[in-house]
Order: sequence, then C-alpha cells, then structure tokens
Amino acid sequence: TAETAAQKARMAEDAWNSRDPERVSLAYTEESRWRNRAEFLEGRAQIVAFLQRKWAREIDYRLIKEVWAFRENRIAVRFAYEWHDDSGNWFRSYGNENWEFDAHGLMRLRIASINDLPIKESERKYHWPLGRRPDDHASLSELGL
Repeated sequence: TAETAAQKARMAEDAWNSRDPERVSLAYTEESRWRNRAEFLEGRAQIVAFLQRKWAREIDYRLIKEVWAFRENRIAVRFAYEWHDDSGNWFRSYGNENWEFDAHGLMRLRIASINDLPIKESERKYHWPLGRRPDDHASLSELGL
C-alpha cells in the first residue's frame, strides 16, 4: 500500500542516516544483489564492506528518501543526500533506487543510479544533527529537490 511503501522508505532512510553498515545490511536478504552506480554487490558481507568504504569517504552524510512508485513487491524511490569529502568539498548526490522484496519483506534486489553535484556549503539544505531526520524537516518535494 502507499502507507507501507512510505514506511519502508522512511525505515530505509533512518537506517542509512545511522551510518551503521551492520544495521543497514539487516534490511536485505543474505544473498541480496545490488547495483550501486557502477559497482555490483552480492550478499550482506559485501554490502557491509561497501557501506564502510562509502561512509569513510562521504563525511557528515545526511539523506532524504521519497517514494516515487510502488506495485506488488517493488518500490521505486528517489533520494538526495548531502556530504563532504576530506578536503571540505560539499556535494548533493541525487538518485533513484528500484527495490524488490522477498516474501518476508527483506530487500533482495537494489538498483541505484546516482549523480553527484558539487555545492557550496552555503547551498546545503540539510542541517539537522547527524542521525535520523527530524519528523518536521521538509521532504524532498517540499525542498524543491
């Protein structure tokens, strides 16, 4: 339903904003397959290793996800996240994800397409403390993203 799709998107957003690779990996099947940009992963161990590398490079990561469409056991989301590198250069990364779930509600397939836009620190839109996005913070649509 629209409600459960939105719940899944928010749970994924919350997990990713924790920047805890082990926590994030538990939403995926043991043999989950990913395409993330040009990288192909299979299984939770590869997912954890990928996320460790990601968050070592993408500092002060903050993410917002929004459901785009859903049908049966598939959900399409769009997202944007902000981060900076170790030189202090800020980016907003935009993308789309396609998710497919198994009968137990775990994600067995994740296909992500992502583009990075360099931004000035003054152009940032995400200023909440690291961790979960506050419930009253604007959504992607509300921010015009």
